[in-house]
Amino acid sequence: MTGRRDERLDTDFAPGRPVPLRAIIGSLRRGAGDPTWLQTGEGIWRACVTPEGPVSMLLRVDRTGVGDRVVARAHGPGSSWMLARLPSLLGADDPAHEFVPHHDVIAEAFAQQRDWRLGRTGLVIDALVPAIIEQRVTGKQAFGGYRMLVRRFGSPAPGPAADLGLRTPPSADGWAKIPSWEWLRAGVDAQRADTIMRAMRVAHALEKCADLPREEAWKRLRSVPGIGVWTTAEVAQRALGDADAVSFGDYHVAKDIGYALTGRPVDDLQLAELLKPYAGHRYRVQYLVNAAGLNRPRRGPRLSLPTHLPSRM
Repeated sequence: MTGRRDERLDTDFAPGRPVPLRAIIGSLRRGAGDPTWLQTGEGIWRACVTPEGPVSMLLRVDRTGVGDRVVARAHGPGSSWMLARLPSLLGADDPAHEFVPHHDVIAEAFAQQRDWRLGRTGLVIDALVPAIIEQRVTGKQAFGGYRMLVRRFGSPAPGPAADLGLRTPPSADGWAKIPSWEWLRAGVDAQRADTIMRAMRVAHALEKCADLPREEAWKRLRSVPGIGVWTTAEVAQRALGDADAVSFGDYHVAKDIGYALTGRPVDDLQLAELLKPYAGHRYRVQYLVNAAGLNRPRRGPRLSLPTHLPSRM
């Protein structure tokens, strides 16, 4: 049974350690103007669509003597579903204790980020649609298109943050009903829009990936034409909490990790070899390189390059 749109529920999560909230959930934000994300004096609001309906959730951190306590307040029919998964969202399922750094720079970065955990939302479509929109374009282009579509076809979020502009994205049915010309208007070409339409036709099966073994989940996601290694990894990082989901095919990732670990950029094949000792935690290395600012220096004027390579979608 789903709850009422005006329903409010509260809970908290106290793992006995500091919780860097923004770092843990920051990858869920799609650009500075993401309508599903709002930071206020109360904390961080996020809106999404769960299997039980839309929800908005406010998260704030209370500092205690034995670690942080994350206080959560949720509004809408999806409140119970979302709050039941709060520990997972904040990384309770992340096997960070199993990680063994094999490079000094990674060991140092891991020590600096010792309280970071990889969370999982359990919401595949929530992660999949923006990931497809981000294929073969710059982040600025992708974020602008997603922002336009959510503002136009999403809904005011349940609860008081709707008055501040917080919106839920469309449901799978809502995405499927967007006309072709509206995708083009948002800067999403026919190839990416068609991929989203194919995915929405099997959205129910794709959402079940959150409960499948890793290999089966990856296979199911990649069975949709237009969804390849890069897109699957982006979904797996957010929805499945997959610490091994390195973003092969990204324009920067291989070059940056290669530079951090060897002093020179590498390609995807070289990256796969370089990361073999980190099997099971390859995405964690990717995160640590970025979080520690170990990326290769950018030289020359900024170019309008895609964020990842078209052959690896």
